[in-house]
Amino acid sequence: MLQIGGASFVKPLLNAWSWLFLALILVFFEVYAQTQTGNTFLFRLYSIQSITIAASQILLMALGLTLVVVAGHIDLSIAFSSGFAAVVMALVINFVGSDAGLVAFLLGVVAGLAAGAIVGVINGWLVSRLDVPSFIGTLGTYGIARGAALIVAGGAVVSIQNDAARTFGNGDVAGVPIPVIVALALALFCHYVLTYTRFGVHTYALGASRASVERAGVDVKRHLMILFVLSALTAAAGGLVYTGRFSAGAANAGEPVLLYAVAAVFIGGASLTGGQGTVTGTVIGSLIIAVIQFGLVFSGLPPYWQFIAVGLVIIVAVIVDQSRDRIAGGRS
Repeated sequence: MLQIGGASFVKPLLNAWSWLFLALILVFFEVYAQTQTGNTFLFRLYSIQSITIAASQILLMALGLTLVVVAGHIDLSIAFSSGFAAVVMALVINFVGSDAGLVAFLLGVVAGLAAGAIVGVINGWLVSRLDVPSFIGTLGTYGIARGAALIVAGGAVVSIQNDAARTFGNGDVAGVPIPVIVALALALFCHYVLTYTRFGVHTYALGASRASVERAGVDVKRHLMILFVLSALTAAAGGLVYTGRFSAGAANAGEPVLLYAVAAVFIGGASLTGGQGTVTGTVIGSLIIAVIQFGLVFSGLPPYWQFIAVGLVIIVAVIVDQSRDRIAGGRS
């Protein structure tokens, strides 16, 4: 009885640990700011915008990945799906010409998303049709997308002059940065798909037991193809935002964010074995990482401490996931 009661008390805490951790680090950095500098850490517009913009970049790459992880797979190619899309968008804008303005920007967006979708189709084909393990398959397309992006960019950063793209990356609506709006809109879409549609139910079931899903008559190969295309598309959206923010497309646009995107998914409660995870959790995971990044810079620590901090949080997330599994196993 004590074990059961203890488990029933501990499991909700483990499930909500990311929310509790986010609250904890916000309080920590706010107390630090008040005592050390006499200023506020969170309650100023610059801090909120900096944190949410950083979180939106991570979130865009992590959204589609969340669906893939829930289904029991992984997508390591998102870093260069993002970079490939960023470069293609910049090249199309330059090809159409700066005089075209909004038309050039829209054509660049379509071309960038199409470039990302190509990477997703290759991933889906490898995993669903050839039964290549997703870790190996997407690691291969990671290299392919990286090489393709560098080739089409000529090994350099592709600069652009386009006001519409610059507004897309740096503008705001009623004080809310446009990249944050884009990330939230895609998050709501992915949340709806994963939570309220039959496709989402099948995604969770696929992560829990592929054999059961196949016996239920679901076209698993088609389902996996869609999942990997969605993962590539949300990563590509991150690349488009990068091009807009910096008025340039770079092959490595998503590479620095890959660790953070993967971390956000697992910090948010996704399971290493599939069948668990939510878009809401990924949003919280992205915010945790963004707060850590901004908080360490605010504290005056060198940027490379971010990697150590995020690495430690990833380890904690894995321990929490394993503890959840042990409690669930003990109950069953």
